[in-house]
Amino acid sequence: MSRALRGVKSVNAQTRARIEAIAHSLHYAVDKHASSLRSQASNTLALLFFEETADEDATINPFFLSMLGSITRASARAGYDLLISFQQLSGDWHVDYQDSHKADGIILLGYGDYEAYRARLDHLAEQGTHVVRWGAVGTDPAGITVGSDNRGGGAQATAHLIAQGRRRIAFLGSADSRYPELEERHRGYGDALAQAGLVADPALRVDAITSEEAGVEAVATLKARGAVYDAIFAASDSIAIGAMRALAAEGRSIPGDVAVVGFDDIPSASLTTPPLSTVAQDTRQAGALLVSTLLGQLRGTAITPPPLPTRLIARASSGA
Repeated sequence: MSRALRGVKSVNAQTRARIEAIAHSLHYAVDKHASSLRSQASNTLALLFFEETADEDATINPFFLSMLGSITRASARAGYDLLISFQQLSGDWHVDYQDSHKADGIILLGYGDYEAYRARLDHLAEQGTHVVRWGAVGTDPAGITVGSDNRGGGAQATAHLIAQGRRRIAFLGSADSRYPELEERHRGYGDALAQAGLVADPALRVDAITSEEAGVEAVATLKARGAVYDAIFAASDSIAIGAMRALAAEGRSIPGDVAVVGFDDIPSASLTTPPLSTVAQDTRQAGALLVSTLLGQLRGTAITPPPLPTRLIARASSGA
């Protein structure tokens, strides 16, 4: 009976239909936990969030939190429980989840220095662990990566600022391969400048990792350099919001003196003063795609999906 209700293909279709009708009349359902004991599967997916710093007050990037609902719904619809864990990147999470068999597969969200993180991904791949992560598509042979068109989004943001008449556009983010998503956004920034016949000024690029404090510090760096700029493209909304705080403290108007565009469209982006223009990533589709890609990996049918499209949301901070 349970083989028919579990959809085992060797069971005749007519027999399965008859058994399903009987089970329905008796209000019978398969105990998935008992079934998992036979199949050596946990019927659980693990979702691991990572702190971006080692500080005790570190918080999860708001962008990743916005994916949580769609990941949870997609897991439930597929009949899987979701185990959510907040991890420190420096810990032995990769060993723990491989050896304990807590989950059939792992979804990874957030990381710091990619070069340090990559070693753990390689370990999981060597052990045959099923892993899907959110990141820059094409950067990682260990597991499968789902991500957005970061380069295209960077180009959209910069082209929008150019269309508003801005010519001295600062980039706050990273052009370092250790942070591949930010690096791709910087490449898009360069693409848009070149398309408009503008030359990227190295004095207008400031390294900043995703946090409001990094945005504040980046504006201070521009000031210390004596840099002249009329716009900022920040590689994340958190950086952009910190930059707006710093600009306001300097007495500079937004967008009058400096137009600002961020990236991610986190919930607070529309609540800033003025509301922040940004590049939106489709978190609903992203969450569902992470789950479906991981389930495909479990079934041996997974492929790396193409980057998800991004779209510009123009608000008052850019003079739209």
